[in-house]
Amino acid sequence: MKRVLVILTGGTITMVRNPQSGALRPADVETFKAFVPELFAGNVEVDMLPFNPLIDSSDISPANWTRMANAVVTNYTKYDGFVILHGTDTMSYSASALSFMLENLSKPIVFTGSQLPVGVLRSDAKENLLTAIEIAATARPDGQPMVPEVTIFFEDSLFRANRTTKKNAEHFEAFDSYNYPSLAKAGVHITYRPHLIRYPETLSPLFTHMHTCTDVAILKLFPGINEAVVRAVLNTEGLKGVVLETYGSGNAPSAQWLYKALKQATDKGIIIVNKTQCSMGSVDMGQYEVAKNLLKAGVISGYDITTEALLTKMMTLLGEHPNDTDRIKHLLSIPICGEMTISK
Repeated sequence: MKRVLVILTGGTITMVRNPQSGALRPADVETFKAFVPELFAGNVEVDMLPFNPLIDSSDISPANWTRMANAVVTNYTKYDGFVILHGTDTMSYSASALSFMLENLSKPIVFTGSQLPVGVLRSDAKENLLTAIEIAATARPDGQPMVPEVTIFFEDSLFRANRTTKKNAEHFEAFDSYNYPSLAKAGVHITYRPHLIRYPETLSPLFTHMHTCTDVAILKLFPGINEAVVRAVLNTEGLKGVVLETYGSGNAPSAQWLYKALKQATDKGIIIVNKTQCSMGSVDMGQYEVAKNLLKAGVISGYDITTEALLTKMMTLLGEHPNDTDRIKHLLSIPICGEMTISK
């Protein structure tokens, strides 16, 4: 039998309704198991490891990412795959972070959750959880895991985690991967797309990057943004990295003060990466003159990376290489675990 460890961090999927008050409350493990007896009736051995206390996804922090990663590392040799139950609001951040924290990953880590609590009649919790477990336990004909990377499964789609964004707060299709196709589709059968899945070239030992740096910021451009706002962000004490959310294919206002503010920041060693505000498409800083100003200011292209992936990648690299700016810039400009596609 395949063995899968389910790590319960919290979120809607782990909530049940109090029969007296009607209010939602976190479920203990035994109560949660009682709602999903199918977990223990199949051909996969399932164990559960709950966070205590469970954490609302709005309260998730980098320390919690480290805790999730450590839970995987500690149990890595004991299980064939891992499922992490997580609230949807910050799931793409946590799942992206783990993709960068766990190098040479050769086993599945499937994040999932639900839009309705497990104890609600129409809940999507059961289907999401049971399918995630099946994916985590599925192997190829050669015995190796079918999807040996960090993913998110929701509704009927399996996505590479560091390509995802939460797109809907009400529908069951809560996530999408706008710039990379789904790795699998679940219907009556689960149809995998092996040509889209990242397989390790060699089975190297798992290597971890557990240090993160939170001295980062997101600066989103908008019509009418003024110099005081931009400089307030760029002059934040201790700031080391900035996700610059620009227009279209990476364009920004041509105002000279903006160029000077960005250039002064990069001259001080602050790393700035250009990320388009569009859900689909890629940054191309050589296409328009207004984008070329960003290049001259020392801004790096983020190509088609998501904000969630870029922010967590930056935090991980800054934490692991605090004194090697050149190396960080290089790693931010190339894909290291399938998080972006470089335009030709």
